Amino acid sequence: MQVAEEKGLAPEKVFEAVEAAIGSAYKKEYGKKGEIIRAKLDPSKGELEFMQVKTVVDDTTVRFVEDGEEEEGQSVMAEDHDDPEKLPRYNPDRHILLEEAKGMKNTEGEEAKLGDEVTFPLETHEDFGRIAAQAAKQVILQRLRESERESVLSEWRTKEGQVISGVIQRFERGHVYIDLGRAVGVMFANESVQGEHYRPGDRLRFLVLNVQEDTRLPGIILSRSHPNFVLKLFELEVPELADKSCEIKAIAREPGSRTKIAVASNVEGVDPVGACVGQRGTRVMAVNNELGQEKIDIIEWSEEAEEFIKNALSPAKVKAVEVLPRREARVFVDEDQLSLAIGRGGQNVRLAAKLTGWKIDVRSQAAPDEVQEGGIAEIPEGAEEAKTVVSSEDDGTGQYVPPEEGKIVDD
Repeated sequence: MQVAEEKGLAPEKVFEAVEAAIGSAYKKEYGKKGEIIRAKLDPSKGELEFMQVKTVVDDTTVRFVEDGEEEEGQSVMAEDHDDPEKLPRYNPDRHILLEEAKGMKNTEGEEAKLGDEVTFPLETHEDFGRIAAQAAKQVILQRLRESERESVLSEWRTKEGQVISGVIQRFERGHVYIDLGRAVGVMFANESVQGEHYRPGDRLRFLVLNVQEDTRLPGIILSRSHPNFVLKLFELEVPELADKSCEIKAIAREPGSRTKIAVASNVEGVDPVGACVGQRGTRVMAVNNELGQEKIDIIEWSEEAEEFIKNALSPAKVKAVEVLPRREARVFVDEDQLSLAIGRGGQNVRLAAKLTGWKIDVRSQAAPDEVQEGGIAEIPEGAEEAKTVVSSEDDGTGQYVPPEEGKIVDD
């Protein structure tokens, strides 16, 4: 019980680990290589029972091999592993024929049938040698580690897509490891924000991007650069988003620099932009404090393409929007609004294109035929508008794929 409490495990899991360890020690000391031996511990009396387990088989589930048929020195286990389509070889130490099992009971207390397990009591031993005791110790440690990992992962699976806080623990090959209490998460290099400085001991917030069971990689993948990190921060600060009276329809982000979000109201009379900004800007300021110097533009979403594009280029004032075929739009602004509409390095028009899913060409109203440097932003590949669904890089199996060393992935 003490071990279960310390590791946050169910007592049954600890008993299973102990029973598996004692069974392993018994097999090491008194059993044969091919046997399956289980131990049963009665916690109230402290008594042990040992049993050999055999599976009920017939000629459709195993193959029978005559002596001398196998190549000399060939491992049965290796052979079966190399050819998974081949039936396993009959082994009297772990199999019992269906005819022999008639009248016997399976582990559930019912009449044994094909594929069931039947048990045979073994002589009780309590004296084990050093090697057997060492093997038992290793089994216990391994089983407890597996149970603890599964317990932690099952707890964190419910937190995917949520914002949590953690303490920076260490750095390794450009990746940041975060102490989350019972677990350690990792923020890969491309999930961190360029320009942010992470110091051991700092407490920060992170988006839980993915929880996976691949033991070769850390199980909890975190991010501060994902667009949904900003979305979830707003949901924590804005009650109207939490109760669905307002919603964030689209978001486009260049981490560490600037974010644009498009918001809409689901309730008549509620101003979505005002709700997200808050009184005297308190709500957007709270989000901004978490993001550092990243600028946030909050614009009103519209079903009308012209209106949405005009709003997306905020804070520039747009005079006219000309909608062209193939989701392209030409935008005209006054000469003094041109640099504001395009933004430094074309950032404003680039984020507007990402937010709306339209190719945008910003031009001066005074010279409508003149193409402006940096004033054209292409449609983001494969996107009609910025999505707000948490997604991670994966390999098609739902498992997160960490970036290559030093690789920075653009959002």
